Amino acid sequence: MNFHGRVFVVILFCCFCISSATHSVGAVQRQASRPNIILCMTDDQGWGETSFNGHSILKTPHLDDMAASGLRFDRFYAAAPVCSPTRGSFLTGRHPNRFACFSWGHTLRPQEVTVAEAVKSAGYTTGHFGKWHLGSVQANSPVSPGNSGFDEWVSSPNFYENDPYMSHNGTVTQLKGESSRVTVDAALEFIKQSKMKEKPFLAVIWFGNPHTPHEATSELKDLYQNQSADFQNYFGEITGVDRAMGYLRRQLRDLGLAENTLLWFTSDNGPRPPRFKKEDSRSQATGGLAGWKGNLWEGGIRVPSIIEWPAQIQKPEVTNVPCGTIDIYPTVLAVTGAKVSHQPHLDGVSLLPLIEGQMTSRSKPMGFWTYPAKGHPKRSTEILLKLKQQQTPEKPNPEGPVPDAGAASLKTKYSKDDLPGAAAWIDGDYKLLKMISKENQPQYTLYNLAQDHSEKKDLSKVDPKRFRKMKAGLLDWQHSVVDSLNGKDYSD
Repeated sequence: MNFHGRVFVVILFCCFCISSATHSVGAVQRQASRPNIILCMTDDQGWGETSFNGHSILKTPHLDDMAASGLRFDRFYAAAPVCSPTRGSFLTGRHPNRFACFSWGHTLRPQEVTVAEAVKSAGYTTGHFGKWHLGSVQANSPVSPGNSGFDEWVSSPNFYENDPYMSHNGTVTQLKGESSRVTVDAALEFIKQSKMKEKPFLAVIWFGNPHTPHEATSELKDLYQNQSADFQNYFGEITGVDRAMGYLRRQLRDLGLAENTLLWFTSDNGPRPPRFKKEDSRSQATGGLAGWKGNLWEGGIRVPSIIEWPAQIQKPEVTNVPCGTIDIYPTVLAVTGAKVSHQPHLDGVSLLPLIEGQMTSRSKPMGFWTYPAKGHPKRSTEILLKLKQQQTPEKPNPEGPVPDAGAASLKTKYSKDDLPGAAAWIDGDYKLLKMISKENQPQYTLYNLAQDHSEKKDLSKVDPKRFRKMKAGLLDWQHSVVDSLNGKDYSD
């Protein structure tokens, strides 16, 4: 090889090395820039139960600060008016009826893909902390947190109060302290370990409050001395959640993680405060919306929601675009770059364009359907103490495999001709509501939520064309849900 040829080879080799090095640096930078994700949800907190949404009594300064600096949703919806179904939608991006999670105490199906399983493809480590309520927290349950994609979990079968018993990766232990704070403390241990290992993380924090029974600490009750004892406990629990969120945010700043952490806060359904003694108590809990926990009026499904992500959201924004818990999964996948090889049908959409300021309307309507099914009681302390008594270090799963009700539901074949229960279809500012009369007959009404947030003026006869179109849209969507119920999504 002549001199010029050797020079060319050297130059080519150097260019290759520089290109490889640049590519490696770029890959490291992309990996380093992957945001951490923290997804928080309260239990039975109404749309109106924050100071930033206008409650005149509640003290929620930390949530108010989040709302003043992040992206605040004025129309954010729980997928269902009760807890377990909404939690299922949160993890999957799918309406819970698609996998037979019809009511409280119902479970996931193990065939479902959860957000925790999905983000592992992008190198994330995952943790669940607090209320689970989607299956057993025994380690060998097919729908335990550990078998639903979570590497680390400190979880309760259902709601819980102060000094709660929890299942830590399947072993029962007792945490000491105020309910919401000990939940955040458990999550922070996981977050610190993730930082030490230089791993991006997904932390799901599901508080047990303000679900009944309401048992605030003395310090929190003292903030509401002018209220009845019931409301001292109730309001105190909500402020306890707020303080736990404030502590979490402070710790993220101290750990140097706040800037590139997407922190999302919401609730699982509408409110169920103590017995109302004044009508304005109910109005305050829902922010003047009709209905409450358990029904598909706005007060039952519209919930507070905020995203704080300083690296991306650099000035406060408020959006009226209808969004919901079904959107959490696709948003997290878009943010993290996670890939799923076989994705069942999604009801949610990615809100990353909304976060980036490029989305002014929703691309498809949102469906709701309360399938008439009984709830299954799950008493956390009783369940965990029984398990603790039976556990030994050598035998953490004394009862053997735990039955999976979600998978068992696949044996039932659901008909498209019978679509029982209440339902709703939200398309932009309009909402079609299907209720069931005492005579077991469907009754449809149509509302413009931008002009009538209390759902008092039925427009079904005023705008018959829209009314017919939305009824057809709801029917098509329910037929799609029945296909999923019958297992179509798992065989395609």
